[in-house]
Amino acid sequence: MAVQIAVIDDWQDVARGVVDWSVLEPIGQVSFIHDYPADNDALAKRLAEFEVICVMRERTRFDADLLGRLPKLKLLVTGGMRNFALDLQAAKALGIQVCGSDSYKHAAPELSWALIMAATRNLVNEANALRAGQWQQGLGGDLHGKTLAILGLGSIGQRVAQFGQVFGMRVIAWSENLTAERAEQAGVTYVSKQELFEQADILSVHLVLSDRSRGLVDAEALGWMKPTALLVNTARGPIVDEAALIKALQKRRLGGAALDVFEVEPLPAGHPLRTLENVLATPHVGYVSQQNYQLFFSQMIEDIQAWAAGTPIRLLN
Repeated sequence: MAVQIAVIDDWQDVARGVVDWSVLEPIGQVSFIHDYPADNDALAKRLAEFEVICVMRERTRFDADLLGRLPKLKLLVTGGMRNFALDLQAAKALGIQVCGSDSYKHAAPELSWALIMAATRNLVNEANALRAGQWQQGLGGDLHGKTLAILGLGSIGQRVAQFGQVFGMRVIAWSENLTAERAEQAGVTYVSKQELFEQADILSVHLVLSDRSRGLVDAEALGWMKPTALLVNTARGPIVDEAALIKALQKRRLGGAALDVFEVEPLPAGHPLRTLENVLATPHVGYVSQQNYQLFFSQMIEDIQAWAAGTPIRLLN
């Protein structure tokens, strides 16, 4: 009997066109589902018939309760090798295998830099004004000679640091695991946490979300920042205390924010971050690029083929 395979979290309805799914026809039937995440009752009904489910990183949450309501499920395949929306231990206990994929390493840092440049030069406001028949709305900011502060100098943080260096910026960095030696190897100045926030003209967040990093950018840290500074977050929403950030932006204690990630996604209608004038917000598109999706989905197909052959690859649990 044909295996029932679901590709969910396909919010833009692009998955079917990115790669050739017909190679899975000898294994089973592929269905593409474009709905946003829902409660577990709705999800259990939506996904009841599927033995294999392909998910996008940190969109639909598969907790122990939902996994327990999907008795047919045998394999979960995720984009990326890390997905905090999946309860890997619960899946393992239920005999559900979880496999991942590699990621295209350039998509996220490129989006980070696009946000930095667009926010600094007020590009959205200027472009919209031009469309409305107007001309030159204000003064743009500058990057050369300014201080770029990197919170988390991993692979993405290092790439953004390199962009800053090319633009003639002074680059500083801090994280709990970072050492002065490792920062120096990247051509970056190591500073304390407080110095990072105090000295930043632009502060860009590149930490992995964990219990340790959750809420790390809190009211105190935001209070250390210059009133002209820009906060950029393309990592994960909960690393920043969203309520404290909104308050700082509303009271103009912070120059602005450029955000691709949020506490709740999709961002609820009427949310302040949708309407604040000093916010440039995008709908978590940091990893939503042609090459990244091609890599995600092509390796998801490989994962399914390997699982069907009894030799699973890229196992996460």
